[in-house]
Amino acid sequence: MFRTKLIKATVGPVMRMMFRTRVEGIENIPGSGPVILAGNHLTFIDSMILPLVCDRTVHFIGKDEYVTGKGVKGRAMAWFFTGSGMIPVDRDGANGGVAALMTGRRILEEGKIFGIYPEGTRSPDGRLYRGRTGIARLTLMTGAPVVPFAVIGTDKLQPGGAGMPRPGRVTVRFGEPMEFSRYEGMDRDRYVLRAVTDSVMAEVMRLSGQEYVDMYATKAKAA
Repeated sequence: MFRTKLIKATVGPVMRMMFRTRVEGIENIPGSGPVILAGNHLTFIDSMILPLVCDRTVHFIGKDEYVTGKGVKGRAMAWFFTGSGMIPVDRDGANGGVAALMTGRRILEEGKIFGIYPEGTRSPDGRLYRGRTGIARLTLMTGAPVVPFAVIGTDKLQPGGAGMPRPGRVTVRFGEPMEFSRYEGMDRDRYVLRAVTDSVMAEVMRLSGQEYVDMYATKAKAA
């Protein structure tokens, strides 16, 4: 907790000045209890900006390579990301998806905020891609409300998701909480899971203004 506050107090002002961050709808995030933040993913710095604009700590899954780097840069990244709420998971392993899902469930059952990118990976071209149903499983298993969000402009500041980002304007927009209690006990129904996921992605699309593509981003990258 102390490290999280330290990061927000020291790194936060620098990033807000560099990216001229504008935050809209922050009041839509409940002040207590489990919450799922679900949004688009344009580039690497999304995961740096989101935790800094929220008053509560946002826990999210990250590649374990973010915290295993060597040298000064590697240690700095590990310090920042773990202090910001990142939980490293080997998502490329055989059980990576299950591990991520169970980690998210544990975080929510502890009454915390869990952040997730339903697309599963960064957008290859700035468009919004089909969501994975893990987001639906989490909300139905835990009863946690989903607050959709959109990060706007980061792809212009860090094209391709690599290299040092350049200064510019970033907007983070949060929508109203979505709850799916009417589907309680149906977390194994694939039609319900798809319907819940699609409704969340529709809100993300409305908030971001992105063009929607009805296919998985991983398939688009492999094409």
